[in-house]
Amino acid sequence: MSDGPYGRHGFNANAGYGGGASYGNAGGGYAAPSYGQSYGGAPSSGGVPPASSYGAPAAQDAYGSQYGAYGGTAPDNYQMGGGDKDEGKKGGKKSIAVQALNQNVLMWAGFFTASLFVYFMLSGGDFSFLMTYGAMARMFGFGILNLKTFKSQRATGVSVKTLQLYVLVFFFRLTSIIRHEGYLPYDKSGDWLYHLIEGMSLFFTAAALYACMGPFKHTYQADLDRFGEHVVPPGMGAVWLAGPILLVAILVHPNLNADFLSDTAWTYAMYLESAALIPQLFMFQKQTSGVVELLTAHFVAALGFGRIMEFFFWIYSYHELANASGSRLPGYLALFAQFVQLVLMLDFFWYYYLAVKNATPLVLPSHNGMGIV
Repeated sequence: MSDGPYGRHGFNANAGYGGGASYGNAGGGYAAPSYGQSYGGAPSSGGVPPASSYGAPAAQDAYGSQYGAYGGTAPDNYQMGGGDKDEGKKGGKKSIAVQALNQNVLMWAGFFTASLFVYFMLSGGDFSFLMTYGAMARMFGFGILNLKTFKSQRATGVSVKTLQLYVLVFFFRLTSIIRHEGYLPYDKSGDWLYHLIEGMSLFFTAAALYACMGPFKHTYQADLDRFGEHVVPPGMGAVWLAGPILLVAILVHPNLNADFLSDTAWTYAMYLESAALIPQLFMFQKQTSGVVELLTAHFVAALGFGRIMEFFFWIYSYHELANASGSRLPGYLALFAQFVQLVLMLDFFWYYYLAVKNATPLVLPSHNGMGIV
């Protein structure tokens, strides 16, 4: 039984980490629509503005689709005209932005609070906790995706190919860590918590995949999720990533478990996870508007954050991933794969930061090729 690579130097981590308006004029009054409303108000006769007040409907733009009605309605007997109109619009947009930002802050604050609890109560404070922390971020990301999918009852903007690849990632990793201990975190979280987190991640991923291919399939954008669909049947493009990476894992893998199947399964999960987000990033590029739903953006950002945590860990531990002959090639390859994934996500991280900072939808620039999102 191997102690794994995680207690190697005795590192200790202290990681804890709107609305419409009534316009009265000489030619007649009409009710201007809010964000998603068409003009429905008829002019009053005689050029006299209508006496009834106008209640602005809730915003139905990208915020409304993700978080519900943020703008609310205007108060009774509320009218604006002239210079008050622009000020009112700015105030409404600011109110929407503040509420959306509050949602973002609360969601991530909950995750970081749970992280602190796990670190102080369920971890030994070892440096290897970064592995557990990365796994927690992945589980958090897929939890967000399920919230988005089942609450909105839509699968728009979600790549089924990425979900298929992550199902393989979690399945093969679990088959390795359940049988052997060579790749488990060295602290207390490796006793049972890491297994539970990986199991929950598999469940969340499978649930999201079921939602996209089952009850909400009519909203799945298959015309945009076309990564790798050359020669293979439609929907099978992920095989161009899953197949070659499996071959690489069979040929180049560490030997911490001293078991070919277990070592290969864990290595396959490691390599494949570095490529699993590519279909999702590819799908983002194919969206003509460039707008990414904010909850979908949170999902991808959480996966990226988890990968950053693991990358920090493997920078100091890659030399432990040696094969049976003592070669460190598996460690170098693992570092390289994670680095490439983070480079591919650089643009995404920047525009995600701007979207969260300004509480606006995430808008990605268009690219002519695959490139970097």
